Amino acid sequence: MLDTYRRILAVPGAPAFSAAALVARLPISMLTLGLVLLVSEQTGSYAKAGVISAVAVIANAVGAPLQGRLTDRFGQHRVLPATAALFGLGLALALLAISQDAPAPLPHLCAALAGVALPQAGSMVRARWTHNAEPSMIPTAFALEAVLDEVVFIVGPVVVTFLATLVSPYVGLVVAGVAGVAGSLALAAQRRTEPPSGRRERHEDRSKSMPLGLLLPLIGAGVGFGVLFGAAEVVTVAVADDAGYKQLSGALLAVWAAGSLIAGFLVGARPPGVTPLRQLRITTAVLTLSIVPLLLTSSLPLVALALFVSGFAIAPSMVAATQLVEQGVPKERLTEGIAWFTTGLATGVAPGAAISGWVVDSAAPSWGYAVCLGAGVVAMAGSWVIRGRRSAQ
Repeated sequence: MLDTYRRILAVPGAPAFSAAALVARLPISMLTLGLVLLVSEQTGSYAKAGVISAVAVIANAVGAPLQGRLTDRFGQHRVLPATAALFGLGLALALLAISQDAPAPLPHLCAALAGVALPQAGSMVRARWTHNAEPSMIPTAFALEAVLDEVVFIVGPVVVTFLATLVSPYVGLVVAGVAGVAGSLALAAQRRTEPPSGRRERHEDRSKSMPLGLLLPLIGAGVGFGVLFGAAEVVTVAVADDAGYKQLSGALLAVWAAGSLIAGFLVGARPPGVTPLRQLRITTAVLTLSIVPLLLTSSLPLVALALFVSGFAIAPSMVAATQLVEQGVPKERLTEGIAWFTTGLATGVAPGAAISGWVVDSAAPSWGYAVCLGAGVVAMAGSWVIRGRRSAQ
């Protein structure tokens, strides 16, 4: 089983660029949580903290496809240092503004600069795999990156919370900034494995246009995934709190991520014998159905079991969606195409958290999982209306 991973990690330069991208995308799971911890500690207001972190999330959703387009046009070695510098500057200014209790909208603008410039290492490393690995290795490579995404979302929140609560609320965000800048510069320095870039003419020929029949439904599915992820975090905390064990909420979410990590590893070791489109349809259906038991129980052991099972559908869904983008968009615009899907994900997180919070306040906490169920239906619907050049029906 490990031979498959040994093969892809034997690709020249692969361990180095994958490791650099792992470090570079740590801020994805640390920035918003770190802002919430810092602002709530500094001002005593979770409302202010939520608004500032939401601004960063929205700015990131806006900036991701723009970064993707610039990267495809000018190259990772040019775009990554610039975005890393702007990200570091925006984060430093946000920390300064918050520490000085600067009036709105100054902290919000600084957080927006950090969010919009947050380096899109996830889409860039996948573009590197596509350029450097054989086509038969791409599913395993994308599965590896899905596993590393789960590592980011397991490790990042733990690190930023530990540093913010036991050292200083500023230190967690400083570490996030250093990781983002250092990882991005390390990735940019690896010119040998960088995909080629090229300035495109203003009027591109039709062969290089984006396949909207593929991309728009995938973005819609991404929004559904984002709402589901954002809602699940809020609802799981509320369910644990209602049971009197709020301190276990992080463990429950880690169990969810662990299920996804294991599934991603297995998918990479033994790629499924179905097309990416069929895989996406199957896994979104499984993910949606796996939410139903969560509506019917408040027992934390059963919630943990249901979340673990649900997690098994996450990484395979992400792998399939990324493969569809890789197969369907022009290679000259691959980074941009992947960034559009991740933008859908990022766009859905904040509304998912807000809507599920309202449901939790208005009904029993477990009913907040109904928001996850609805979001799963949206993701599943998106997978069923996909049309593309090479969606491999």
